[in-house]
Amino acid sequence: MAESKSNRIRVREAIPGLRIGRFKPGKLNSITDVPGVLVDVTSIQSEDKNVNSGITTIVPRRDWHKFCSFAGVFRFNGCGELTGSHWIEETGLLTSPILLTSTGTIGEAYRGLYEYCYKYHLDEEGEMPLFIVPVIGETYDGFLSDHSRFPLTPQHVIDSILNASGDAVPEGCTGGGTGMICHRFKAGTGSSSRIVKGVDEAGNEVNYTVGVLVQANYGGLDTFHVGGVPVGAILKEEQEAAQKQEAESNEKEVRKDGSIIIVIATDAPLLPVQLQRLAKRATVGLAKVGGYGNNTSGDIFVAFSTANKIPYQEVSMSGQAKRPVHPHEPSPMTVQMTDNDSINGLFESAADATEEAIYNAIFMGTTMTGFKGRTVEEADIGKIKAIVEKRL
Repeated sequence: MAESKSNRIRVREAIPGLRIGRFKPGKLNSITDVPGVLVDVTSIQSEDKNVNSGITTIVPRRDWHKFCSFAGVFRFNGCGELTGSHWIEETGLLTSPILLTSTGTIGEAYRGLYEYCYKYHLDEEGEMPLFIVPVIGETYDGFLSDHSRFPLTPQHVIDSILNASGDAVPEGCTGGGTGMICHRFKAGTGSSSRIVKGVDEAGNEVNYTVGVLVQANYGGLDTFHVGGVPVGAILKEEQEAAQKQEAESNEKEVRKDGSIIIVIATDAPLLPVQLQRLAKRATVGLAKVGGYGNNTSGDIFVAFSTANKIPYQEVSMSGQAKRPVHPHEPSPMTVQMTDNDSINGLFESAADATEEAIYNAIFMGTTMTGFKGRTVEEADIGKIKAIVEKRL
């Protein structure tokens, strides 16, 4: 199981001189800086250390069951799964919370979301009218967690949705990231945010927020960079012969490159095609840390905006929907969008917050011994700090 986190600090605290973009983070420097966004991380670990898994829940807004959010998806490399992505690409609508878990527990997460809806959102006729397409992302934690145990249950999902809050997201070996490995360090969940000055439709100055959450489970040591410094390559060169042999052995045991799921939230008014463009910018942050989108990596990114509240489509078995809309008579709906000529600050923020979120996932990760006695070490923050600060 994970060791104490008392010696773990986020990258911004560890390397104060590190500059990650031009925009400042929000108060929590977390995806929950975006107003209304709620998150829960639930870790599932067994006493015998063979299970190290969990679920991360991102609720786009408290009234998500009444109003959908515009969303967009980008696939950098597709060796992974994000359920519901077809519907997002088809309609531009996010109709459910986003759940992040392990490869082998997508089914339980999917069912859990439906069980939650049947428990809490039945109509007066005792039916569940929400037209919901669950969005479940996954990365593979099988190196440290026994997939044959199938630890996640629908009740875990129900509790996670109910427990989601606006607090800063606990990082490292938490939630769906509990058993994940990034650049051969023990990592998992990370988050960050940025504040972008803009104007509203009346021309008044406002602050927009871009928040990112990552479930990081990809990459080799050699490609790991911090602030443009090739930290991974330097660390490998500095290892003693015995340590080198151990690292090479561990790299052979991790048989394939893993994956990364990136969730971007914002309160800036963006249309689905603009959110797809925003999701693409996560690739820039990933690349800065050292992600190449390798063949066996599932690098899938989803972005959503809370600015426009799209009434939920309801399906009634009686044919009497609460919001009557004739399917053959087009009915206009007024929504807001950001001028494309003013969007670059949001693009940069998505890239920069992604970069920092990955660093936080690594810096907050703790050494873990898991399935079959395998151990993955935490990143040596002191060494990384010395290498980077020497070259800033």
